[in-house]
Amino acid sequence: MKAASDRSKPAAAPGRLVSLDVFRGLTMLLLISHGFGFHTAFQQSAPWLAYQFEHAAWVGCTFWDLIQPAFTFIVGVAMPFSLSRRIAEGGQSAAVWKHVLWRAFLLIALANVLSNWNSSKGLQLQLINVLCQIAFSYVICYLILQLKFPMQVVAAIGLMVFHHGLFFAFPGPQGAFDQSGNIGAVIDRAVLGYNYPGFYTTINFLGNAVTVLFGAWTGLLLLEERSHASRLRILAACSAAAFALGLALAPFLPMVKRLWLGSFTFFSAGWVLLGLLVCYWMIEVQGWRRWTFPAVVIGTNCIFIYSFAQVLRGWLARGIGNFTHNFDFLGVYGAIPLNLAVMAAMWGMCYWLYRHRIFFKI
Repeated sequence: MKAASDRSKPAAAPGRLVSLDVFRGLTMLLLISHGFGFHTAFQQSAPWLAYQFEHAAWVGCTFWDLIQPAFTFIVGVAMPFSLSRRIAEGGQSAAVWKHVLWRAFLLIALANVLSNWNSSKGLQLQLINVLCQIAFSYVICYLILQLKFPMQVVAAIGLMVFHHGLFFAFPGPQGAFDQSGNIGAVIDRAVLGYNYPGFYTTINFLGNAVTVLFGAWTGLLLLEERSHASRLRILAACSAAAFALGLALAPFLPMVKRLWLGSFTFFSAGWVLLGLLVCYWMIEVQGWRRWTFPAVVIGTNCIFIYSFAQVLRGWLARGIGNFTHNFDFLGVYGAIPLNLAVMAAMWGMCYWLYRHRIFFKI
């Protein structure tokens, strides 16, 4: 009865949502897990499960495809909280705008350091790393948030129309969404002189920006003085609507994560909203917080763990593999304890930083 009555009480606008930190932390745990070794372990015995822990080759959406939208969405959710805090501390519009641009620049710089660190091809400017995509999206989303809400919706629709219009106006040899001949690939070859592996394109940031905006609108909802029940109803309705729109668009706009098309944008948003809703219900409404500590430890040091995973995860895995013989006695299933051991070591690093109140932020 207590939980039911709590849901009807007004939920004051929070300074920091534990559920958001937990959702961010769970997303990062997935990101650094390398799929817990499931892709290697279950390729023969359970290929349907192994498939969920790799990216769809082109059309489709797997569980693994949802990690980047979740991380991108969370950036958006946090935006109203951080920006309102800066304004409350006396920040002027010009200063906030300068901060947004500076943060975007740092994200792009860090992304290029990480992407080039272990490269054998020489230094290359790249703009497809998730941090770069977030940087561009962050700036676009900030500008859109300066508008009144109805105009924000118009701007989001206009952004999606422009994004997809580019593909249809300049189709490749196999059509608008040709893997190697779409307009995004053409732009990258012209500007960067090369194409990214896996058929990703820089102009994905246009779709990413919409995902960030969905997150920002969610953050604004959570800042409003509403009851828990009201927030849960709105999140559930938006999740259902996003699923429906994503599936409805799929016959016309293929669900291609590598181009971040509209069907994928909405469909992934449905899953992400559902994940946040579950975390919010468990933590903010039910008060089940004892299990959240491991996720909070990771969630409060995302930049550190992401950077470490990009540059040094392979080195750590090889070192642990030398001492454990890669758990070879388990055969292909040895990939699971090996990846869990690597995750545990990385979590331990974050725990040490957490205990010493050291947080890397941009």
